[in-house]
Amino acid sequence: MTEVVAQSLDDLEDVAKMVVEQLDGRNVVALCGAMGAGKTTLVSAIMNYLGSNDTVTSPTFALVNQYSTATADVVYHFDFYRINRIEEVFDMGYEEYFYSGDLCLIEWPELIEDLLPEDAMVVRIEVLSPTERKFTIV
Repeated sequence: MTEVVAQSLDDLEDVAKMVVEQLDGRNVVALCGAMGAGKTTLVSAIMNYLGSNDTVTSPTFALVNQYSTATADVVYHFDFYRINRIEEVFDMGYEEYFYSGDLCLIEWPELIEDLLPEDAMVVRIEVLSPTERKFTIV
């Protein structure tokens, strides 16, 4: 487990680097935090660290966005905040994404907890102040 406090947005590059470097072969990252904690902002920092030129936006209504890294690897960004039934996740074929080997960054994983791979990385984001966030990487 790693804990780090980001004093400002400038520190997110270091957090993104830590997340990627601690994957250890895992490809599913569960991003846990309250509304407005910075989950999408962290995804943007991770994609920047991976050399992506894609614009990162929250896939709240689409459920999933796809990005490319500098090495043409695919990254999937999920937001399950608006799901009403777990069947929606089955219908979208979540297994094809989660078990593809491609990086999957998941917002609101609490809503699909039973579907996450056992080895999923969990990143907890705690709001300390308007500019400070505590990141716990498990």
